[in-house]
Amino acid sequence: MPAAIAPLLVLLSCALAFPISVGAQLVADSAAIRATASDYIEGWYAGDAVRMERALHPHLAKRFVESRADGGVQLTETTALELVQQVRSGGGSDTPESARRTDVRILDIFQDVASVRVDAHGWIDYMHLAKFGDDWRIVNVLWEIRRPSR
Repeated sequence: MPAAIAPLLVLLSCALAFPISVGAQLVADSAAIRATASDYIEGWYAGDAVRMERALHPHLAKRFVESRADGGVQLTETTALELVQQVRSGGGSDTPESARRTDVRILDIFQDVASVRVDAHGWIDYMHLAKFGDDWRIVNVLWEIRRPSR
């Protein structure tokens, strides 16, 4: 083998290996993101505060844009602690098994942040997750109640 070809083969081998490792990391992150979102929604339905708490960053902000009777709108916010307490009090455990929806769709992943949509029984959650060390945590949720078709 000519001496000039050997360095090219090494360079080509490195170039081919990089996308494989990036792809493997993306697969691992996708699985962890999906597991975090599942802990959130399944923890809600099961009344499992441990699962819910595991999914949330302590500084979570969960927000809901709510129409008021006077025609105005207001922003309602729930903290991580309040959400965990709601789950400890039963969460969505009164939702019949047949009505529970736990559809998780990863919308985007960029490095150590991700956007996820969770389709639940009576609402949709749009979430932002961030990676802290090896763990993915939900830091923001904006949700909307499903309204009847108009």
